[in-house]
This record gives sequence, structure tokens and C-alpha cells, in this order.
Amino acid sequence: MKTLEIAKAKGSLSRYAREASREPLVITRRGRPVAVVVPIRGVDLEDLALTTNSDFIALIERSRASFKATGGISLEEMRRRYGRPKRAPKAAARRARKTPLTRSRKR
Repeated sequence: MKTLEIAKAKGSLSRYAREASREPLVITRRGRPVAVVVPIRGVDLEDLALTTNSDFIALIERSRASFKATGGISLEEMRRRYGRPKRAPKAAARRARKTPLTRSRKR
């Protein structure tokens, strides 16, 4: 892991981004870390926004604590409470979506 003192940073942002694509780059101020530049391959902006949003993280933590304390309910119970029918098996659902014309062509 490389470090860069912010007062000595003279290169372009694109240069530091290239360096960070190989390994994290810790930005320091007076020797203390203040930020880190890390590669985010395979991460979309929505995931990044959620994982850095303190309100979202607090919501997840409250939900986990509630589940741990009181337990959860099964999928079957959710369907019973809210009137959702059981889903058809995937193969049957695919057959139901096809038109008779589509079905005859595949045979």
C-alpha cells in the first residue's frame, strides 16, 4: 500500500488513479490518513453509494439487530399474510408465457 502526503501531491488525479488501480493509495495530512483511493472494478455507482451511505448502513444494522432479537418470518408466512400465491416452478412459468405459435416452432 502506498501513501501520499497531500501537501506533496503534485501529480495529476489521473496519475494517482492509475497508481490506485494497482494497489490502494492512502492520502495523508501531517502523517495521518485522511482518505484512500482504491480500485472499484466490478462495482457500480449504486452499490458504492449505498455502501458509503451512513443512513443506509444504520438501517441495515437496525434490521439485523431486530431479526436477531425477534426472529423473522418465513416466505410462506409472508405469502399467507399478504395474499401472494405460490410461484410456479420456473419451467412451468416459462411454458405459460410462450404463445402457441412460439411453442410450435420449437418442436
